[in-house]
Amino acid sequence: MLELFCRAYWAVILKSPLLALAALALLVVAMGFHATRFSLDASADALLLENDQELRQWRQTQSRYAVQDMLVVGVRTKSDAFSDEGLSVLHRLAEELGAVGSVQSVFGLLDVPLFESKAEANTGDSASFDTLRSEGIDRTLARNEILASPLFGGLILSEDGAVTALVLTLKQDTDLISLRQRRDALRQQRAEEGISSEQSDALEAATAQYRRALTAHDTRLHHDIAKLRRILAQFSSQATTHLGGTPMIADDMVSFIRSDLIVFGFGVTAFIILTLAGLFRRIQWVALPLASCAVACVVMLGILGLAGWQVTVISSNFISLMLIMTMSMNIHLVVRCRQIKQDNPTFDTPTLVVATIKALARPCLYTAVTTIIGFCSLVFSGIKPVIDFGYMMSLGIVVAYVTSFILFPCLLLLCGAPTVPSGTGRLGPSLTGALATSTLGHGRAVLVIAGLLTVVGGVGIYQLEVENSFIKYFRASTEIYQGMALIDRHLGGTTPIDVLVRFDEEPDASCAGEDCEDLEELLDGEPTNPADAWFTKTKTDQIARAHDYLESLPEIGKVLSLTSLLRAARPLNEGRELTSFDISVLYRRLPSSLRRDTVDAYVSIDHNEARIAARLLDSRPDIRRKALLEKIEAQLPKVVGVEPENIKVGGTLVLYSNMLQSLFQSQIMTAGAVVLGIGAMFFLLFRSLTVAFIGTLPNALAAGLVLGIMGLCSIPLDMMTITIAAITIGIAVDDGIHYLYRFRERWRETGDYAGTLIDCHQSVGKAMLYTSVTVVFGFSILVFSNFVPTMYFGVLTGLAMTIAVVGSLTLLPKLILAFRPFGPATDATVST
Repeated sequence: MLELFCRAYWAVILKSPLLALAALALLVVAMGFHATRFSLDASADALLLENDQELRQWRQTQSRYAVQDMLVVGVRTKSDAFSDEGLSVLHRLAEELGAVGSVQSVFGLLDVPLFESKAEANTGDSASFDTLRSEGIDRTLARNEILASPLFGGLILSEDGAVTALVLTLKQDTDLISLRQRRDALRQQRAEEGISSEQSDALEAATAQYRRALTAHDTRLHHDIAKLRRILAQFSSQATTHLGGTPMIADDMVSFIRSDLIVFGFGVTAFIILTLAGLFRRIQWVALPLASCAVACVVMLGILGLAGWQVTVISSNFISLMLIMTMSMNIHLVVRCRQIKQDNPTFDTPTLVVATIKALARPCLYTAVTTIIGFCSLVFSGIKPVIDFGYMMSLGIVVAYVTSFILFPCLLLLCGAPTVPSGTGRLGPSLTGALATSTLGHGRAVLVIAGLLTVVGGVGIYQLEVENSFIKYFRASTEIYQGMALIDRHLGGTTPIDVLVRFDEEPDASCAGEDCEDLEELLDGEPTNPADAWFTKTKTDQIARAHDYLESLPEIGKVLSLTSLLRAARPLNEGRELTSFDISVLYRRLPSSLRRDTVDAYVSIDHNEARIAARLLDSRPDIRRKALLEKIEAQLPKVVGVEPENIKVGGTLVLYSNMLQSLFQSQIMTAGAVVLGIGAMFFLLFRSLTVAFIGTLPNALAAGLVLGIMGLCSIPLDMMTITIAAITIGIAVDDGIHYLYRFRERWRETGDYAGTLIDCHQSVGKAMLYTSVTVVFGFSILVFSNFVPTMYFGVLTGLAMTIAVVGSLTLLPKLILAFRPFGPATDATVST
């Protein structure tokens, strides 16, 4: 089979390059059309564990308590917020923001119910409450009342009274929710019981429908967020405004990634062109690698578009990584072609091309296979976008290999090989020569340094932390960071946490006793219902203890629950604590909209449970999210006085923490397996356990050292950086295979280890160095990104390439000299 494939390759590619290029051009055109369907997905679904029980609980909680997505506008008016001008600005802002299509309602300073701020008390029986819109309101009293309010202080108005919030509740897309519920039900059945082929088809159809609906929803929301920002910009002379909220974060992440793909895509390309031109100084040697990279990327984007495979935040850098892999292959082809031409000046172009392909087809295939093994570790994460990233990179490497070994020889055959300047490839004072000299003359120092770096990496890895902070994903100079920081520091925090408290006793079926008779009389004979008997002192006290405990934690900002309403309503009861009877009366008399927001959002009478909603102060530098969640889960049942199973901690913070912990565990558990897998591949390629050991060691050192540097520099493992180990192994293994393959090839001719080392540094060593320099210079431009994960990706990728190439040109050859894996040194030339 392999022989048949080789014959077809020689016949079609090398003997008919025009035909091969025409077929490739048609493929590129077709894939280019499908590439227009390429899309990004930064929705919450894309970053969560598909079968996470916490995710099901969270969605159930959202449905039960009618939790809707919200945006928050932080407003700092030029004049005092309680002045006529300040209130006028807030009123006009609320009206214009509320007219945007995705906004269902706007709640702000003007809508806060006031109980104590009117010059004359309201003695009527009206169920309505005074607000700052009402006549006769003492604004000084109103400011003090709102600041002291358990409901609105620190939420609608900052503690210093300088910043106020407009809370924009977004409309729910009921069709989207229905489609998601249908998809999730089938997913759960598949995970728990298994599904039939018909149900599998139904799941695929439901997933496709949900994805289309989600794309349409996200598109509408993106346009409406842009409208909101335009409205806020119109008020810039009257107020400083910042937009925040989870929907905005997701939308801005997509915008940042899309912008980086375009802007830095061109920037990286320009850097690579300049680097290649400086290294090779021939336009052909610059054009050939770039053409291969362009073709590989277009084909891969077309495949993604054709398959409807969306790119998430986690996999957004796959194009950059494809660029690395494709560029690496092509630089090795260029360097080897130049070397063969220099060694054999009489070779014509066809002979030169055949010699180059024969020399590199196998080692490049080996590097492709071993790199795929490195990325396969991502497939076992249990997180769909991470799994997709692993598959994308595996498929992308295959595409890079195939397109490179079609395009490079065909173009070279048609255009002719450029001349190679005399003297090219001599050792001289080059960097590879210096590394060869250091390895030969100071081999023991190389081993000592490698040992020290291993210790440093180990110490750093021990200090690694798994954290995810959205606010730290953006530079401090960006609007999104400033908005999130304003809301986090002045308006109650950002990342939500939900705590559910379930009660042991069942709610009474009906109201009975004197209290209920009094309630019926107060309500003009209106019959009572189970809700009237639910608000017992036992329940309200337990809710209050949970509320106060969460509020006491320094990492927690604003806490809202039934307790907030009861404490805010004390002025109605002459400052006294409300009894169960008082609460029932209050529940009945609250306006429906206010009851929905202040009671129904925090109490489920039908399910006999209460919800406490808290927000994390995400900008605090000392937060340890996993430790915080474990502390709450351990201590809260004791504080409340219930069994641990009656307390459930959920929300966005828990979901992302679960995702990170799952990803971290999968990467730790599979890292060793990946190293063993690469070692096994080395063994299959070279038929030597010794070669497998010395080939794997520098790769493991490079991955460990990058992770160690992250730990020492306090760069947390989050949803982006946690994949760097797989990326590093995937990058580092290429250099080792190319070097070992070339070393074995030359050693068979000479039998001289030292001479072969020098020769390898002259030839394949230069290709490795050129690849590293090109990639490091190219990706250095990413440090200017406003999206911090992209910046880290550029820095860590460059660091990984540097460590990999230095290790492959120092530690690897020293290990070869020490172990002599290819046999004893001889003076005789051994035929290949």
